Amino acid sequence: MLTQGFFEPPFFLKNGLLMTLNSAFNYSKNWQKKVDLYPLNYQSVIFNGYQNTPIYAQVAIPKNAKSTIIATYGITGDLTNQWFLQVLAHKAFHQNHAIILFDWRSHGKTAELSPALTSDGLYEGKDFVLIATQAKKMGCPTPFCFMGYSLGGKLALWGLNESRFINENKNYSDLKESDIKGCAVVCPSLDAKKSLLYLMNHPIYKYVEKAITKNLKKLALSLYEYHPQQFDLEVINNINSIWNFDQELVIKKLNFKTVEEYYHATSPLNFLPDLNKPTFILYAEDDPLFCPSIVPNLINIAKANSQINLFLTIYGGHVGYISNKYCQQYWQDQDQWYSWNRILDWWNLLIG
Repeated sequence: MLTQGFFEPPFFLKNGLLMTLNSAFNYSKNWQKKVDLYPLNYQSVIFNGYQNTPIYAQVAIPKNAKSTIIATYGITGDLTNQWFLQVLAHKAFHQNHAIILFDWRSHGKTAELSPALTSDGLYEGKDFVLIATQAKKMGCPTPFCFMGYSLGGKLALWGLNESRFINENKNYSDLKESDIKGCAVVCPSLDAKKSLLYLMNHPIYKYVEKAITKNLKKLALSLYEYHPQQFDLEVINNINSIWNFDQELVIKKLNFKTVEEYYHATSPLNFLPDLNKPTFILYAEDDPLFCPSIVPNLINIAKANSQINLFLTIYGGHVGYISNKYCQQYWQDQDQWYSWNRILDWWNLLIG
């Protein structure tokens, strides 16, 4: 299903790159002043992920919780600095949803605990379902919803895809297929090859790719510090692109011959047509990080699969979605966090 979503940003943010940069640098500094909710008291938990990989998470369960949201973030960072994820957590918790936020593979405290590298969803999807399995045992209420943004949105979609096989996997024996109710994502990465080539060849956006590469290199260096026997420092120092990071560190351990093969295998576009649970995808046409040619393909998939609600907007940038006053009044929002407001509205309606 395709919904042409109404979204109106401040006039000076009707540009995808400006919206993206403004959200990343300005709102990251003062987001707490723009969330009128008291702080959350998290419990630190280490879940057992796929192939016994320890996954560090923070858990908060309100009284009378009516569901549990499991979520993670994008390509770099960790739970100490992912402010956008904290906005979701605060808003969801105060709407009586339990929250599980986790450092995915190679990130944050999970990287300290394990040298396991990223897999763009192949293993992280299983991690999502295993976290849900163990969270149910520890008292987190069903149903579960998987959420994320950017690359984290891709991982959440992989989690929903993996949930189709709950009845076939003994590791999920304490989980019912109905316990996983849906998935909601903001600006998910859907075709890494197209988008990466688009970034690298764009006269302006190529600098965004270079900035991401710099952060990936920091991530790899952290892994080396924690697990020096597992990584080659010279290889890490020579990383000069996202593509190169995946080629030198990732694909060999996943038994892929080429980066192209890896990107094709991990693209959610391959399994979106088969998803059989409610899926909310918020996507901006002016997202500067993703190739524009992905949009028509995504539209066709959404029209053919009634379980997918593609909420497509003209503006929004990459994980930006800062709304103006008129837009807030239109949706009866209490704040400018358009993306999480739409997602939580959808989730609350879905579970009743």
